[in-house]
Amino acid sequence: MQQISRADPAPSRLRYRMHRVMLTPLYRILLRVGLPLAIVIGGTAAWFSVQANRDVVFGMIANARDAIEHRPEFMVKLMAIDGASDSVAEDIREILPDDFPVSSFDMDLDAMRDTVVGLDAVESARLRIRQGGVLQVDVVERVPVVVWRSDVGLELLDKKGVHVGPVAHRANHAELPLIVGDGADANVSEALALLAAAKPLWPRLRAMQRIGERRWDVVLDRDQRLLLPESGAVQALERAIAMDEAVDLLERDLQTVDLRLPQRPTLRLTGHAVQEMWQMKTMQTEGN
Repeated sequence: MQQISRADPAPSRLRYRMHRVMLTPLYRILLRVGLPLAIVIGGTAAWFSVQANRDVVFGMIANARDAIEHRPEFMVKLMAIDGASDSVAEDIREILPDDFPVSSFDMDLDAMRDTVVGLDAVESARLRIRQGGVLQVDVVERVPVVVWRSDVGLELLDKKGVHVGPVAHRANHAELPLIVGDGADANVSEALALLAAAKPLWPRLRAMQRIGERRWDVVLDRDQRLLLPESGAVQALERAIAMDEAVDLLERDLQTVDLRLPQRPTLRLTGHAVQEMWQMKTMQTEGN
């Protein structure tokens, strides 16, 4: 009897392995997500590889951005300055762009603030864009406390010795004390301490002069000078004022009061006083 051969229903080894692979979650995700994504990315990259296509897309982005940035609510139309004098406000308007209206997106407020603070007369500044399209500039000005006379002219200085601005004429700031000499601007705090100690002499005070960039002279009217030491200048000045209050020292015919040696003050008479002293000595000699 002839036997009939039947096909083996079991899958082949390759087919079995393929079925096993298809059943793995990672492979199924790759087929459902990874393959379409790769096709999209590849097609997009191929499309963007053409320069004309890139120009179209970038142009559309630039137009959209420009349309948003130049909407009325983002436009700055005016500039307001508070806390500044008229001259400083004019300087600020000169150095800041005033071609309004301008988009707020085109304004670098940090750089503009640095520009404003770069002015000698400005100590600090704060810039912001307030409602209504107004660039608000809040300024804190430096307060001048002395007038400094140097070889280049007159300058206003604040309490830290920072330059505030030039002075055309001394009379324009007659209410401020005058300091003179090289290096005086670097020692304003010391000059202010001396000026405070010299308050009883203010009606006669003409200037504080820096000598050799080391010490100070107090210059009074009638060409009188108080020569102060390098250290302990305030105490030496206070002793001189005490002597003046006790014996009217500075009302006499003195040219200088040298206080550089604390234990031995030295007085220098004026030429007229010296002449009168010699005359008196001559008269005493003849009388004897």
